[in-house]
Amino acid sequence: MSPKIAIYPGTFDPITNGHLDLIKRALQFFDKIIVAIGENPAKKPLFTIDERIYMVKEALIEADLRDRVEVESFSGLLVDFAKMKGASVIIRGLRAVSDFEYEMQLALMNRKLSNSIDTIFLMPSLRYIFLSSSIIKEAARFGGKVDDLVPKVVVQKLKEKFFLK
Repeated sequence: MSPKIAIYPGTFDPITNGHLDLIKRALQFFDKIIVAIGENPAKKPLFTIDERIYMVKEALIEADLRDRVEVESFSGLLVDFAKMKGASVIIRGLRAVSDFEYEMQLALMNRKLSNSIDTIFLMPSLRYIFLSSSIIKEAARFGGKVDDLVPKVVVQKLKEKFFLK
């Protein structure tokens, strides 16, 4: 029997403890998860693709999740990347009802593009339900304490980006 591989796509600008929570949850169902960091030219990320890959890898080490999780960047269609990696499932997180409509549209479009790949939605723990990379960046930009919401490597990189002590 071939291993069950899932893709967890996102910008991860930066990775948060909410993302790590979803990875932990997904590992209950899959043999391997590939964190797929999207190179989307329409978005203006704070961190470069190399910085995001580094932070995700370091966060996985810190959370002791590196054994069955890989990190790669991709551009183009997610379903093409998933097929190339032998994945049959895309994992997406849902924090609130407001996420659902957009996530459903993405899932339906991915299904239209490739009916062999399913999307599974997971909810984070309640303590991370409000958390997003955008909120983290906004708080950090103005010196807000985010240490308990992101991995240590992210705290350090945010301080470097925003010239904080």
